[in-house]
Amino acid sequence: MTEDLSRGNPRGLHFIAELANTVQDGTQVSAAVLQALLERHGGPPFVLTESDARRLCEATARLIHILATDDEDQAAEAINALLDQHPAQPRLARLPGRPWSLHAKAPQNADPTHWLLSTAALALGVWLGERGRCAWGQCAAPDCNHYFIDTGRRTPQRYCTPRCATRVRVAAHRAQRTIPMARPT
Repeated sequence: MTEDLSRGNPRGLHFIAELANTVQDGTQVSAAVLQALLERHGGPPFVLTESDARRLCEATARLIHILATDDEDQAAEAINALLDQHPAQPRLARLPGRPWSLHAKAPQNADPTHWLLSTAALALGVWLGERGRCAWGQCAAPDCNHYFIDTGRRTPQRYCTPRCATRVRVAAHRAQRTIPMARPT
């Protein structure tokens, strides 16, 4: 999982959001699905077993707890607890075709759960420190529960995608048009 915060490109954080969105409903996700997710985001070359997948899904619940909060103090406390339990070994690394970026080094024979929690805690901690606020959240659209990483610089993001934001605006506009106007007397 790559973290290149110096250029506003939080690839590792997008991995965390996609992982949370994949496992959030409580259904068990297969090792193959998680393996593909790791590979898509440049994670370490783990060969995940179904047992690994179960543990990763359970660990992701801790990350979802952080993504669901907008209180900086609570988020920092939860991130620090993860770092205490799963210390990160940050290293600068350069993946082929990419600039230098911050990674949590996976020790030899590392447990995928330890790697996930240490890397995610490091990434979320750096992002919280960089932004000074919880620059993540859960979509505010009524029929969407996806998590997102807020990469904007101005007003805090409320929706996971422009599509969700547009659906909410269109629904509000249509609701306004259907409200009968009072007749002057």
